[in-house]
Amino acid sequence: MSTHHLVRRGVSPQWAPAAHLAGARGYAAWSVVDARTPAVHTGFGLGRIDAGGSLPAHVHSYEESLYVLEGHVVVQTAGEAVRLGPGDYGLIPVGVAHSARNDGQVEAVFARMSAPTPRPEHDYDTLVLADLPDADLPDTSPVAADVRDPRVRRFGHIDQSGLDPSLQTQDRLAVSASMRTALLVYSGIAVRMMVDTDLGATLSTMFMVQYQPDGVAGAHDHPFEETYLIVEGSVEATFDGKAYRLEVGDVAWAGVGCVHSFRNVGQGPVRWLETQAPQPPSRHSYRFARDWDYLRQTLDPGAPA
Repeated sequence: MSTHHLVRRGVSPQWAPAAHLAGARGYAAWSVVDARTPAVHTGFGLGRIDAGGSLPAHVHSYEESLYVLEGHVVVQTAGEAVRLGPGDYGLIPVGVAHSARNDGQVEAVFARMSAPTPRPEHDYDTLVLADLPDADLPDTSPVAADVRDPRVRRFGHIDQSGLDPSLQTQDRLAVSASMRTALLVYSGIAVRMMVDTDLGATLSTMFMVQYQPDGVAGAHDHPFEETYLIVEGSVEATFDGKAYRLEVGDVAWAGVGCVHSFRNVGQGPVRWLETQAPQPPSRHSYRFARDWDYLRQTLDPGAPA
């Protein structure tokens, strides 16, 4: 069985109405990583809502995260309504009733991550609540996805400046310094967490990765699944010995045990949206091939390098 999956941006998107969301208006989805692929913990794809379109109140038996690429969408729960635009992200925990609507003038497009992988054969994967008494969520006035606003509990915003190490000082940060806004920088790589345990996620993570022109990640694997949506630049990615050049709009998925590596092959930075499911363990979430090769050669100096 293959341990990786790749969908090129040049492939015609397979947009389809959401048959499981009775009452949805102007909504379509493109499932890229799902039960038809080797994925077990990952459901990843794109969604789009026409201007004036909406999704009725519903719940999922899986955790859902989203990242807005174009346009605006209002996500409504019983406790809050947040208007998300490009660069905004959010989390919908398991069993939390929510609806969505596009109150803008243009189509809204967003990446959508579900963990574990939705199973169409499960009648309870998604349940529409419209037919239940008092199930409709109010269309309240939304607030922006501002992490400085205490009312915003499961949403946030990230842009390119959020991955610039030179701006990560107290006087330059747009928001107060904390682990919620921390930037991890190593080996020409910058990482900003978006959806994680701090935001309330338990089954998955979502974050943004940026490689400088000299950024490299050596061959390694994980005890979880990863998905990558390229949003800027290009990168040379190797999955189980097969090399690919990933460009903007390409989506790649690496399963448990898939040995993979990355190298920036462009003149500028490369950025991608990344997800993990299930969440990484507290230790041994990375297994680098070079470290185990080192041990093997230490134990057996005559072994081939």
